[in-house]
Amino acid sequence: MPPSPSHRPSHETFDRILRGSGVAWFCVAAVGQAAFIAFILAFYGVRTVMLNFAAWNDKPLIDGYIAGDSIGNLVFALHVLPAAVMTMCGLMQLTPQLRRARPRLHRWTGRIFLTLAVIEALSGVWLTVVRGTYLSQISAIAILLDAALILIFAGLTLWNAVKRRIERHRIWAMRTFMVASGVWFLRVGIMGWILINQGPVGMNDHMSGPADVVLTFGAYLIPLAILELYLIAGRSQDTIIKALAALTLLGATLFTALGVFGTVALMWLPYLP
Repeated sequence: MPPSPSHRPSHETFDRILRGSGVAWFCVAAVGQAAFIAFILAFYGVRTVMLNFAAWNDKPLIDGYIAGDSIGNLVFALHVLPAAVMTMCGLMQLTPQLRRARPRLHRWTGRIFLTLAVIEALSGVWLTVVRGTYLSQISAIAILLDAALILIFAGLTLWNAVKRRIERHRIWAMRTFMVASGVWFLRVGIMGWILINQGPVGMNDHMSGPADVVLTFGAYLIPLAILELYLIAGRSQDTIIKALAALTLLGATLFTALGVFGTVALMWLPYLP
């Protein structure tokens, strides 16, 4: 016998479940990104302050420090080091309590986030096109596409802020956060995939295997798609769409947690004292 209307979950219930699943993912992602910030500061930051630039290569890189390439080394530093500040400002932007309690701080961290996101994108393009820092042509295309999306989304975020279209500004800021976090998502995705399959299934050293292709493009397109599903579900009155979005976010949360664990334990901690 079907439940009576009074016993059926209400739209408000599904809305709470949807919001809760979004908060759960953000909390896991925040922990992982905090670890990312700590690694950048502890590994690259310490070596840079000590002027031991060659030690950037203590962790395997495509092209880190190259003797005699002063411009390339400077662009690499501009690409890596500001990522810690950008990530921190991005997390602060997406924290609603901080946005409401400290609007001035919210505006300044937003400006810093957008500025550094643009620097990250442009330096990534330079490293890819000029320095040739990539493993395969497909990975290079993925990097350039991500950079293009960062620049477009950052521009739209700023434009809507200037025009005082606050809700549109908020949505474009979230989209910018997703694509600007592509480097972090890629590492989490790689380790999550490896741990699930107990090995690098569909992957190779040139990042050109079938899984590599999905991961390099999916590092920002999949989070962006999940965000769009979350936004659509938030506006929809269809409880099925809300439930589907909540389940998708739950799966993304579990995968992100696994990927964060693998990234910290296997990618970062082994290279710290």
